[in-house]
This record gives sequence, structure tokens and C-alpha cells, in this order.
Amino acid sequence: MSDATERPAADSDAWATACAEDLEAEKARRRATYGPQPGSATEELRKLVDAVADKVSALPGPLFGMAAQGAVQQFINQAKAAVEPVIERNPGVFDHLAAAGNELLAAYRSAVESQEARWTQGTPPSTDAVRETEKAGDPTDPRDEGPGPDGRIDLD
Repeated sequence: MSDATERPAADSDAWATACAEDLEAEKARRRATYGPQPGSATEELRKLVDAVADKVSALPGPLFGMAAQGAVQQFINQAKAAVEPVIERNPGVFDHLAAAGNELLAAYRSAVESQEARWTQGTPPSTDAVRETEKAGDPTDPRDEGPGPDGRIDLD
């Protein structure tokens, strides 16, 4: 090696290897701290269907009776059989739906935060101004027009 900047070929991947090891160690630490990461929307839907089926089938027998318990189990099996092919044929659809839901939630949060900012930036009216408005009434409020043409007051 005549040049000081040259490195042996074995060291060329050392940085990438070290980064990959650090990344895996960080992932393992996060799994230990926060639990496993959620899977795809398809996997989560399967988990949901299984969890609901387990909860329904675990309901106490006297609540439904033995005959009804069999019907409930048959219904659960039919529901699973109907959902599974849809999930298999369209796994990407559920990921897109989950992403769209996240976008809608972000838009809602943004709207609420901007409305809250407008509410909190305004100054509340003074109590004197409120009292004057209450005495004078609101000229644009149709309820403040006084008695109707027949002399009666409309309360609605």
C-alpha cells in the first residue's frame, strides 16, 4: 500500500457491516422496549378477525345455549371463510385503505389544531361589552324583532 488512503478490500464493507449491526441492535432494543411492530394492514385484519372470533366463541355457553353456541361457531367459520379469500386476492387494498385512513386522520387533526389556534388567539370580550350587547340585543337576530304583527310575541 503506497497510498495512505487506500484500504484493504476486506475493510471496504466494514462501515456497511457496522451500520447494519447497529441498526439490528437498535431494532432489537425497540422490540424489547415497545413490543413487536405492527404488521401490514392485511396481517392486522387477520388478527382482528381471529380475535373477534375467539372472543365470540369464548362467551359463556348459558348465554346462548348449546344449540345457539353451535350456530355461532358455524357463523364464525363462515365469516372467516368469506374474509380470507378477499384478503388473499387484495392484500394491497388494505394497505392503501390504512394509508388513506391515516391521511384523513392527519387532515382532521390539522383542521382541529388550526381551529383551536383561532379560538385561543382571540381575546375574550370584556364583561362591560357583553352587558351592553345583552341590553341592546342583536339587530340581526330575528328573535329580537319584538312583537309580531298581531301583537303577540313569537317565542320560537
